[in-house]
Amino acid sequence: MGNLTVFTEFLLMDVAGSRELQVLQGVVFLVIYLGALTGNLVTLTVIMTDTHLHSPMYFFISNVAVIDLGSISVVVPRAVVNSMTGSKMISLEECAAQIFLFTFFAALEFALLVVMSYDRYVAICHPLHYGLIITPSLCSQAMADSWAFGLVYSAIHTGCMFRLPFTKTNVIQQYFCDIPQILRISSPDVQYSEFILVFVGAIVVFGPIANKPSLKNLLSTMFYTMVPPFMNPIIYCLRNREINAALGRMFHRFPEI
Repeated sequence: MGNLTVFTEFLLMDVAGSRELQVLQGVVFLVIYLGALTGNLVTLTVIMTDTHLHSPMYFFISNVAVIDLGSISVVVPRAVVNSMTGSKMISLEECAAQIFLFTFFAALEFALLVVMSYDRYVAICHPLHYGLIITPSLCSQAMADSWAFGLVYSAIHTGCMFRLPFTKTNVIQQYFCDIPQILRISSPDVQYSEFILVFVGAIVVFGPIANKPSLKNLLSTMFYTMVPPFMNPIIYCLRNREINAALGRMFHRFPEI
């Protein structure tokens, strides 16, 4: 036991081996991030400024936009900087923070989607009683419960993963502290505790835990970290007639130049 090395930093490895590919990867990540940032900020602005959209459904959609902004900002800005500068090291504390925040936003979005499903169920099946059932106080309580669930779950999740030192290796075969990769280098006790949490299983289905960087591994990770925040504004809002009408009203308020 005395000869074991306890790692306090991790080495992030990804598929981009050459310097040119790393810069290209950074540019792609930056474009996706800016697109997600723009789409979600536009969604928030339109919903907050247009009184026609002050309804429970759009209240929940605005919260989805906030969650998407948070989840993609946990991972992508650091990945862009690392790709552009060639830096690969991340401290144990930063890695734990990434895991905590990413898990928090994922759990929060899961809880919020359940609430939104109930909202749509009431709107479709009980339209005459919708205003009596989906009240402002119920919406606020549902959001508070969702945030509490996300905080508690992510705290338990992160505590389980980082309760024991890392002694196997400090190489993470991904561009950020991905949960399956942390499990790969953690002790068997931590792996057992983590697999009890069902959420990990939902993440692992995207593919096996890779022992070396691959394009498939990179694309699958990009899919669940970047695509939802980028696509949600398009799915929920930009194809929505009420949102488009609100956008038109917002632009017409600007003085003509």
